[in-house]
Amino acid sequence: MNAFVFPGQGAQFPGMGKDLFETNSTAKKRFEQANSLLGFNITEIMFGEDAEALKETRVTQPAIFLHSTILSEVMGERFAPQMVAGHSLGEFSALVATGVLSFENGLQLVQERALAMQAACDETPGTMAAILGLEDELVESICEKTPGIVIAANYNCPGQLVISGAQEAVENACVAFTEAGARRALLLPVGGAFHSPLMEPVKTRLAKAIENSNFSEPSCPVYQNVTAIGTSDPERIKSNLVAQLTAPVRWTQSVQQMIADGATHFTEVGPGKVLQGLVRKIDRKMETASGA
Repeated sequence: MNAFVFPGQGAQFPGMGKDLFETNSTAKKRFEQANSLLGFNITEIMFGEDAEALKETRVTQPAIFLHSTILSEVMGERFAPQMVAGHSLGEFSALVATGVLSFENGLQLVQERALAMQAACDETPGTMAAILGLEDELVESICEKTPGIVIAANYNCPGQLVISGAQEAVENACVAFTEAGARRALLLPVGGAFHSPLMEPVKTRLAKAIENSNFSEPSCPVYQNVTAIGTSDPERIKSNLVAQLTAPVRWTQSVQQMIADGATHFTEVGPGKVLQGLVRKIDRKMETASGA
C-alpha cells in the first residue's frame, strides 16, 4: 500500500517552491492565490535567500503548507495515496491533499494557527531540544522529574525524541539527559515550546476557526499525530487537530501503525527529505521516495 507523508516546521529552505512556480502554470496560479489570501507576498520570502525571514512562524507554516499542497496537486495521477500522515503542521497539508479541506480553507486555518502560535510564543517564551540516543521511557521519566514545564513533544524515530517546554526546565533536563548517557541533548533554534502546555492559549482560537470550517471525509485514512491511528471521521479529525497543539507528535507510532496496516512504500510530499529518513530509521525495509 502507498502511504504519502507531509513534512512540518523545520523542513523549509530558501528558494522552496520556486521551481514549481516557474515550470507549472497550476502551481503559479496557486502561489499567486496564496499571496492574495494571506495579505502579503509570501512567495517573495519563499523564493528569496533570507533564511531568517523564512524561519518566522507566521511565514514558515504557510510556506511549507503551500509547497506540500501545491506539489500534491501538480503530481496529478502520481498522487494516489491509500493512507496519509503529516508531521505536526503537515496534517493540514494531508487534509487538503485528501479533500477534507479546500485549498483556501486549509490555508486560512494554517495562517490562523501560525499567528496564534506566534502570539503564544511572544507571550510565554519557551524552547525545544533534540535528545538522541536514549530510550523514550527514560526521556519521559527525566522530563517528569524535572521541575517546571517540560514534556516529550516529538517521537520522531527510535532514539530521537524532541522535548518542549519552558526555557529553564528544558535546559535543566538537557543536563540530566547528558548525565544519563544521551549521545546529544541539543537546544533547537525554534521560536517557542510547540506541542507543550505553553501552547494552551492557541486552542480556543484554532478551535473556533476549525468549527467555522467545512470538513469532508478524506479520500483515504488520515493517521493523526495525537492518536497514531487512521481515521476518516471529520469530527474526530477536527478534535485531534486542536488536541495536537499541546499533545506530542507520535510520528514513530504513526509510521509503525501504517506499516502494520499494510504500508509498503512511503512518498514524502513537500520540501526536504526529513520524513524519508525518519521512516527508514523506524523500519529499514521500507521503500521511500520524494514526490518532487
